[in-house]
Amino acid sequence: MAATTSVAASAAGLGEILSQSLQARLFPPHLEPVPELNELYELELAFYESQILNDEELIRNGAYFARVGEVLTRHFLMCSGEPVRLPQHSSSRLKSFFQTKQFKTGYATHGLFPYRGKFHPQMIKGLINVMGLKPGETVVDPMMGSGTVLIEACLMGVRSVGVDASPFCRFMGQAKIDALRVPLAPVRAAVKHSEPVFEYFRGLAGHPKPGSKTRFEDYVGDLFAADPQGEHPARRSPPKGGLPAGCEAPLVHSFLLLAYLDSAGYSERSTRRPPYEQFHAILERYLFVADKIQRILAGTESELGEAKSLEGDARSLPLDDSSVDGIIFSPPYSFAIDYLENDSFHLGFMGVDLSQLRQRMIGLRGRTLREKFDLYTADMDQVIAECARVLRTGRICTIVVGTNNNQLSKILDVPPEEVPGIDEVLTQLGDRHGLGLARKLSRQITGMANTMRNEFILMLQRA
Repeated sequence: MAATTSVAASAAGLGEILSQSLQARLFPPHLEPVPELNELYELELAFYESQILNDEELIRNGAYFARVGEVLTRHFLMCSGEPVRLPQHSSSRLKSFFQTKQFKTGYATHGLFPYRGKFHPQMIKGLINVMGLKPGETVVDPMMGSGTVLIEACLMGVRSVGVDASPFCRFMGQAKIDALRVPLAPVRAAVKHSEPVFEYFRGLAGHPKPGSKTRFEDYVGDLFAADPQGEHPARRSPPKGGLPAGCEAPLVHSFLLLAYLDSAGYSERSTRRPPYEQFHAILERYLFVADKIQRILAGTESELGEAKSLEGDARSLPLDDSSVDGIIFSPPYSFAIDYLENDSFHLGFMGVDLSQLRQRMIGLRGRTLREKFDLYTADMDQVIAECARVLRTGRICTIVVGTNNNQLSKILDVPPEEVPGIDEVLTQLGDRHGLGLARKLSRQITGMANTMRNEFILMLQRA
């Protein structure tokens, strides 16, 4: 009888229950979430943001809200309008991606230079907030890749240090950070006179054979001087002429060079467009991206956080003990992506010996898959030990990582359902070094479904 009464009472209140959405139950009525907030991990991070940040902080640095009361958030303003100016020949799939992911990726300078396996910037912004990082504090990415953490931290007024073993990643990350404040007048002149600019960079660095993996034609030697810690890459005997006034300035030159390397990568993979046309289209897109974010930041440039992009080893960070307030990184998807193969064209431009760099890259060392896995685990033990060393007590180290269970099953010779995920391995390593698991979230991976379907966000707290 009691059970029957309970069901009747539940039925009577069903309309009331269904009248309120989950978002309405999670967030105060004056907070309006951004569109496309549709994954469980996003709702959870948004909920934490609403609990941790005050209204002023949500307006300036929130990742998941479009409006606080009557005020539009900076994130909404950054992402509104045309996200990325894609070439007319771009596929409908690519155009759809940027439309549906408008508030997740592609905004600010994240849209400069495509890079496989990169973070969703919105997620990084949310994690920086949930980790309790405030303007003036310091976050570190010891495997920075394309520099997403550094760009987000810079926009939020948080200081940042990024480290990567790849000289190209160091250059790319710094160029994308500098694009937030690069002088636009010489860039506009470069777009207007893009053909001689293209010839300048081709004369300086050579170019790929279209549609081929053959490295170079007319390659003239090392493009960069051996100064990996320098703020900007030094240039070797640049050809005379070809650049409009102001384009020799380091920030502008690096910006144009990144656009050239981006176009060269496209030419390497495809013959759909001649190399010069590809360069011109990409340079137009780069100008659009830099101009849009600089308009949003106008008058607040002094609030940008300091960012340092360094070439180095995550197993030996150039940082003092207990000196940073947060760490965010994603270990290389070494069993899914060969980053050196993907970047070989650009690293070749820089005169990098790929075989030597491969021996320093975590996840690429070793001959057999089993040896690669064992070395990867040992290397990650050192990385996590370094993270524990430099992190202040009570602060958070967040690791975003996926697992290829089928491949690990073959390596470890156990059934896929018995494979210890990389997330489990890293959690155990964290415990060993005083980083206890505070929260674990799961998110679906898009674009790598054949290799990994899910990845985990591990939030480890320093004891």
